[in-house]
Amino acid sequence: MPAERPPAADVPGPSRGAWTSLLSQLRDRDHTRSGLLGSVLVLALPSMITGIFGHGLFQIVELRFLGALGPDAVAAAGASNQILRQVLFLPTFGMSIAVQMWIALRIGAGLLEDAERAAGQAFVIGAALALIAAVAGLFAGPLVGLVSQDAAVVALGTAYIRITFFTLSAVIATQLFTSVLMGAGESTTPLLITIASTPLSIGAQWVLTFGGFGIPPLGIAGIAWGAAVGGLFGTAASLWVLFTGRCRVHVRGKHLLPNRRVLAEILAFGWQPTAHFFARSLIIMAFMWLAGRLGGPVQAAFTIGLRLEILVAMVAFPIASACATLVGQNLGAGDTRRAWRAIAVSMASVTGVTAPAALVLFFFRQPIAAWFSDDPAVAAMAAEYLFYISFLLVFYGLYFVALRTLQAAGDMNTPMLISVTLALCVGTPLGVWLSTYTELGATGMWIASLVYGVLNSSLMVGWLLTGRWVRRERPVATSARRSPVARETS
Repeated sequence: MPAERPPAADVPGPSRGAWTSLLSQLRDRDHTRSGLLGSVLVLALPSMITGIFGHGLFQIVELRFLGALGPDAVAAAGASNQILRQVLFLPTFGMSIAVQMWIALRIGAGLLEDAERAAGQAFVIGAALALIAAVAGLFAGPLVGLVSQDAAVVALGTAYIRITFFTLSAVIATQLFTSVLMGAGESTTPLLITIASTPLSIGAQWVLTFGGFGIPPLGIAGIAWGAAVGGLFGTAASLWVLFTGRCRVHVRGKHLLPNRRVLAEILAFGWQPTAHFFARSLIIMAFMWLAGRLGGPVQAAFTIGLRLEILVAMVAFPIASACATLVGQNLGAGDTRRAWRAIAVSMASVTGVTAPAALVLFFFRQPIAAWFSDDPAVAAMAAEYLFYISFLLVFYGLYFVALRTLQAAGDMNTPMLISVTLALCVGTPLGVWLSTYTELGATGMWIASLVYGVLNSSLMVGWLLTGRWVRRERPVATSARRSPVARETS
């Protein structure tokens, strides 16, 4: 039976009397009692708009800017972003998954102080990761040389990655901030910050890349510096909100003091999702390397297709992340039945998004690819990649919901084992064999990506439906669960 919970008015968060706007009501919604579809929409829509506006629109415009600089610039940014930058960002993403799970379980159980302490420790981990990224940027040239053999691509990629690694702290802080608030059940504040920072990034990229207002054109370096301008602004705004108590989680100076127990538990739950997402990145890295061997146009086509694939994922992932928050909070509150219902509602919602996107990419793949590249060979190869990806997108949403549900319940190992095993034993070797030892060439990589994605999705959903994750021991013990308390004052 679900644990008894206090009236909604006692839920942790800002005072109801002080927050009368619609925005305040969305921030303070009790996701352990309110309507599930409404909760999915309240959590997912702001995150979805954030993804479309802050990442999707930004990626499209940035890709257009890169296309104007030529195929070598597209290939350089693609190889650098999808391989080198991704490797450094994976630990951040893994930690953010663990932090969201940790905070959601504690908010559901009413342990607000524990949630705020975990948020502070997340930024301690983030600072360490940012330092590692900055040091890695000192070796940009050799690193880019590992993923491309084209001299022009290496030269452009070196300039791009050196700046990107040095300013990666902005991306890390923003990701952790979003995860902290999502765990607490709030997604509107990150949206507002994104609405302010994205136009700044795009404008800065345009001016710095092509020149204007007395600033000389910097080329691909302007792409990296422009993204950093908006990113650093967003980071400053995020930290101001978090440390001044203008959101549901209020981090204070005492929460930044390293806590060995909390750090150890976050790291213990964070390394598995890091390894899990590394599996997908492993395939991307292998395919980007193979594409580089097949020539710059293939690498450019793969970059275009991959960015459009990620754009759809940015729409599906917020729904899955909303499901993770609902599952985590309701498990923390002891309501397993409601957690199952949240999964069903989320799966129906995400399918309603990914299926139309798949149809658009299938029927309009050629004009879409041509819009991003004036090179007919690049556009044709990118359109072929979109043909295969359009079939995979039908499975994307279900995969993300299953994955994030398992992670929210504390089952980090099973998703990791499924994805890593398939990446090492199916996706990567199949892509290498089809593209290298048959006449398929780049088409072999597209086929291997589809096979890996379908198998990964099927096994993930199948494991979810066994229900074994419900019986797992989670980091919030039943005996520790208590009624929500008023926000602690400084």
